[in-house]
Amino acid sequence: MHYYQHHIGDFIKATARLSDTQAMGYLRLLWMYYDSEKPLKPDAKVLAFQIGATVEETEMLLESFFWLAENGWHHTRCDKEIEDYRQFLNKKSNAGKASAEQRKNKSSTGVQQVLNNSSTDVQLTTNHKPLTTNQVNTNICPPDVEPESKIPDCKHSEVISLYHQHLPTLRKVEVWNAARQGYLRQRWREEAIELSQNKPIQHDDVLNWWADFFKHIESSKFLTGKVNSKDGRAFTADLEWILKPSNFAKIVEGKYHGAN
Repeated sequence: MHYYQHHIGDFIKATARLSDTQAMGYLRLLWMYYDSEKPLKPDAKVLAFQIGATVEETEMLLESFFWLAENGWHHTRCDKEIEDYRQFLNKKSNAGKASAEQRKNKSSTGVQQVLNNSSTDVQLTTNHKPLTTNQVNTNICPPDVEPESKIPDCKHSEVISLYHQHLPTLRKVEVWNAARQGYLRQRWREEAIELSQNKPIQHDDVLNWWADFFKHIESSKFLTGKVNSKDGRAFTADLEWILKPSNFAKIVEGKYHGAN
C-alpha cells in the first residue's frame, strides 16, 4: 500500500504520552508495515536501526502497540486495513474482467448485462467504469484498542500498589518510565481481553486478577529469592522483569514454581 488516510486527532490521542522521538518512531513502524503489507521483522535491533530509535524505545513501541507472532510483529488494525485493501483490489480486478466479458457477450438489443453479485460486490456504472480507490476506507488507526466499555483503562498506580502489597520482599518500584508503562499496558490489555470473553468487565475485575497473579508469584520460592538459581546465584524478580512477555508467560504457566 502506497497510500492511506492518516487521522491526526486519533494518532495524537494514542501517542499523547510519547516523546516526539517515540511518536516519530511509531509512525515510521506504521509506514514500514503499510509499505511492505506484512508484519514487522521480529528483530528489535534491526527495526531500531531502520527507524532511527534506540533498541529500548523500539522494544517499548512494539510491546505497547503490536503483538508478536512466529512471522513477526503484528498490528491488528494494520492487518485488517491491508486485508480490506487486498479484497478491494481483487473485487476491482473481477469487475474489470466481468466488464470485458460483458462487452464481448453483449446482445444485439444493446441491453447491458448486470454483474453477478455472487462473484463481486462491485457494480459497474453505465460507462463501465469500476469504483475508484477513493471510495474505499483505508484509514490508518493508532494502536488496536478494544471498545472502552469492554476494556477498562490500565490502572498503573493501583497495579503497582498491589505488587508492593503482595510482594513486599521484591524490589520496590522507584521509577515508572515509558518502557515500563508500555509493558504493563500490554499485559493489562491481554488479560482484560481474556476476562471479557464471557462477560462485561470493570476495572476491579482486572485488578482482582492482578492481585491473584501477585499471590501466585508469592508462592514461588525462586521468584521471591528464597532459593538460588541453577548456577548458584541468588535471584529476586522485580516488576519490570515480571512484565516482560516471555517471563510473564512462564510465570502464568507456573514454570518458576517447580524450583520450590
